[in-house]
Amino acid sequence: MPIFLIVFLIALLISAIGFVKYIWFISIGYGFSIAGIGLALILIYRGYADAGLITACALFILYGVRLGGYLAYREMKSGSYNSKMKTEIKDGKNMSLIAKCGIWLSAALLYTCEVSPVVFRMENGKMTDGFVIAGIIIMAAGLILETLADLQKNAAKRINPGRFVDTGLYRIVRCPNYFGEMTFWTGVFITGISSNTGIWQWIAVAAGYLGIIYVMFSGARRLEIRQNRTYGDDSEYQEYVRKTPIMIPFVPLYSVEKYKWLVA
Repeated sequence: MPIFLIVFLIALLISAIGFVKYIWFISIGYGFSIAGIGLALILIYRGYADAGLITACALFILYGVRLGGYLAYREMKSGSYNSKMKTEIKDGKNMSLIAKCGIWLSAALLYTCEVSPVVFRMENGKMTDGFVIAGIIIMAAGLILETLADLQKNAAKRINPGRFVDTGLYRIVRCPNYFGEMTFWTGVFITGISSNTGIWQWIAVAAGYLGIIYVMFSGARRLEIRQNRTYGDDSEYQEYVRKTPIMIPFVPLYSVEKYKWLVA
């Protein structure tokens, strides 16, 4: 069985948790799918994969366990978060089974395409080279960034839950966790540059990378709309938004609210 299909089936199996609560297809199911794929790749290619490839897969595991665990904890323990999200996210109770299956299949395919640079490198028998080393460094940097961003936001909210966060990494970019996420997947993309072969592999790799970038910008738009609704009358918030880029540090993009095609 082609390894791409095996990875897709793993993503389907783990993300099926979304049938319990549909948002879990793209949250908890997402994180643990990436972790499960990383573990499966290590087991499948044990004895063949070199240190660089094992490290990339280990970063998948760390990334997925951190994200899935964080989202699961927030879902189960944060009453204030759940109360707020009831008005922001549909519960899916009236969603048809066909619609849920569509989300499930498309999400699992996206996750498979996201990890495909590493999958194809292993399948193509390519060992670690400069692209892998550079990619691993960037993946690790992205993982550190999004972890720090989540920790800093949680700490700030414990001190002042009613105020927007503009400390730490949030001083230089309004969505540092999303920036860290994009950094991580940029590193993954780079690992496959010298090993992808054939048009279909490149299509899968490009679809995964562009797909997650689109999802991150869509998430930033939803967050911006929600924060504008909550803090829009706060002059400090208005000044913060006016001076602080929304997604990428030092890139003067301050708002994505008007881009209605950013829906996810």
